[in-house]
Amino acid sequence: MPNETMKTFGFPETLVRQYDHWALLVRPAQVTAGSMVLVSTSETKAFGALPPAAFAELGAIVPSLETALKSLVAYEKINYLMLMMVDPHVHFHIFPRYAGDRDLAGITISDAGWPGPPDLKSAMRLDEGQILAVRAELLILIS
Repeated sequence: MPNETMKTFGFPETLVRQYDHWALLVRPAQVTAGSMVLVSTSETKAFGALPPAAFAELGAIVPSLETALKSLVAYEKINYLMLMMVDPHVHFHIFPRYAGDRDLAGITISDAGWPGPPDLKSAMRLDEGQILAVRAELLILIS
């Protein structure tokens, strides 16, 4: 059963990959091209309270998604932000970072904060069709 944080980020429509302890989702508001959210599938609200298996699984997830995003948007850096200020369940925002613009699923998205912190207020809210198009591109690369 999905937790409320997963639902906030559009689960199940935004789901790219379901793991044992995590769900990888397209972030409906793209701060940078390829922005995603990695959400714990548990009801846990503290990072340190996750079971050891969830931490171990991160070791397989992160290299896979970084390879996919590098191929998709040719990022220069990648940021993982664990904010958990509004959405309480353990989750990371994943922002590929780059100078200039990137095209993804027919959408041009700039990194407005480059080279500083991500500019969360500049996020481009995707409509349903755009979410599905971005998800489709990610599904090809993330297995």
